[in-house]
This record gives sequence, structure tokens and C-alpha cells, in this order.
Amino acid sequence: MTHPAHHGTHHAHQHGHGPADQTEILDLDAEVLAEHIAAITASLPVQASPHQIVDLGCGTGTGTLALLRRFPDAQVTAVDASDAHLHRLRHKAEAAGVGDRVVLIPADLDAPAWPDLGTPQLVWASASIHHLAEPDRALRLVYDLLAPGGLFAVVELAGFPRFLPATAPPDRPGLEDRCHAALDHRHAEHVPHRGADWGHRLTAAGFTVEDQRTITVHIDGTSDAAVGRYALAGLTRLRATVGDLVAAEDLAALDRLLDVHAAHSILHRDDLAVRTERTVWAARRP
Repeated sequence: MTHPAHHGTHHAHQHGHGPADQTEILDLDAEVLAEHIAAITASLPVQASPHQIVDLGCGTGTGTLALLRRFPDAQVTAVDASDAHLHRLRHKAEAAGVGDRVVLIPADLDAPAWPDLGTPQLVWASASIHHLAEPDRALRLVYDLLAPGGLFAVVELAGFPRFLPATAPPDRPGLEDRCHAALDHRHAEHVPHRGADWGHRLTAAGFTVEDQRTITVHIDGTSDAAVGRYALAGLTRLRATVGDLVAAEDLAALDRLLDVHAAHSILHRDDLAVRTERTVWAARRP
């Protein structure tokens, strides 16, 4: 799923300032957005329940575990460049009692050749393809990988979620909007494929796009403590990414929000929400 600035192009989730921080973000994303991920997997227009699935850029397993729940007879091959993420996924899969249904493969998806990933009936790529140096090449490789009639699900984020109301904080209203504008500027330089229209590119790779939908996410954080933790982790990552691009006054206001010991810490706010969009393309190999 997804996220702030990316430093490297070889897998879905290598960005920010350290694998431990990224692991926390991905786990919170899975916890807070579980219902939305389940809705996406439930809507996939599979022709028959797949037995073999590949999750490209699996991170810590948000998609992997959702797909295992959606398709109880399937095995998922989870691919990522981060050993830390794969280790975390292994732990989560074993804790969920599905460790025997997950195959972990460390791989750089920008490498000249991909490892043997079998002949899956479903390939899932959430917030991963746009990070690749040559995404069109990756789409063609997925086409060749899939079984005839197989489905390729591409999930793209509109951006990292927003958490604060537009009027917050009172001394610097619109702070989050300005930070996201700086993030967009950085992404335009370092992640040029973010926000691409994957429908046209999937068609060019030979797929038939059978479904495209945008899911609007709005989760009230009033009664969900995980939203506060998610906001803290996300804005901490945002600060590390755009701290050199925003005004000093904005940076100071952001630091006050991130001070967990202060009365005005983001953890003490009662007006948080998770707001974002995800677009899903379901493309068939004829």
C-alpha cells in the first residue's frame, strides 16, 4: 500500500528513513484499513478461486494476508526486496495460522530477470508498480507470468493518507496540505510514475481491463486509537521526507504535533480521520 517518498526503485515499500519505521507504517496501514482491503479483494472479478497467487512488492503482508483470507485454498508467493519486511510477514503469517500457505521470495523487481514465480491465476500489486524504473516492462513480465485467463490486480494510492482537518493546527492552518504539496514536488522528481493511468498501460501490455474503480476512504479516528498511532507514524515520515522543503514555521508546527509528551500532541487530538483514495484495476490475460 503504500506511502511517502521513495529512495530506490526496486520494490514497493522502500522509502522513508529506515526499515523499522516502514514496517510500523505498513502494519498500521493494514490494521486501520483492513475493511477496505477486504472489500477490494472481495470485488476482484476472478473466474474461479485461484490456487496460486503472487503478491509483487508485498511489504509486511497486508495484501498477502487479505488474499489468503479471501481465497482459503490458495497459496501466495510474496515477493519483496526487503528481508526485514519478509521476516515480519513470515511472523504474521505464522501467527495467523497460514504460514504453510506463504512462500517468501526476496527479489529486486528491477533486476534483468525475475525469479521463477510459477504460473499464478492471480497477481496482486498494491502501491508497487509505480516505484519501478521500467513499469511497462514489469507489466509485460506479469502478462507472461500469468496463466491464460488469469487476473492482474493493480492497486494504486492517491497519496499517503491525510489525518488533520484543514483548520489545524490553529497557528498554521492548512499545514498538512502544504506538506503534501511539498511531497508531491519531491515525488514528481523521484517517483515519476506515481499516479499513472495504469488502464492504458495494461492494455498496451496485452491485458483486457475488465474493471476499474476508485474507493474513497474516510475513517473517523474518534474511537480508534490506531488512527492516532497511524497519524503519528505517517506525519513523522512526512517530516523526514519534506522537512527541507517547507517553511520553518510549518516545520516547527509539525514538530509540536509530533511531540508525544506535549499537550497538543497529535495523539491527544479528537478530530483525526484517515482520508485517502485507492484505485483498483482488474486486468485479464486473454
